[in-house]
Amino acid sequence: MDETTPSMTHLFQQLGLDEGEAAIAAFIGGHQLPADVYITEAPFWSDAQRQFLAEQLQLDAKWTTVVDQLNESLHEDAVRRQTGL
Repeated sequence: MDETTPSMTHLFQQLGLDEGEAAIAAFIGGHQLPADVYITEAPFWSDAQRQFLAEQLQLDAKWTTVVDQLNESLHEDAVRRQTGL
């Protein structure tokens, strides 16, 4: 049984991405999404990554909160443009 506590670091490991703090920040900064593109629709995911994210959200699995956090982070620029904040 997987006892991994979901975190952004562990999510990046699950996705096969560099999980270092600077690497996560660089990924988020370099992959900002338009407001109308949901995380699972992002063009930069592999099929396996996209499937993992979609499954976690659909199953309301233990990773859901962290995937939602990543989704919000990937939309920070779009939210700023829409709200002016």
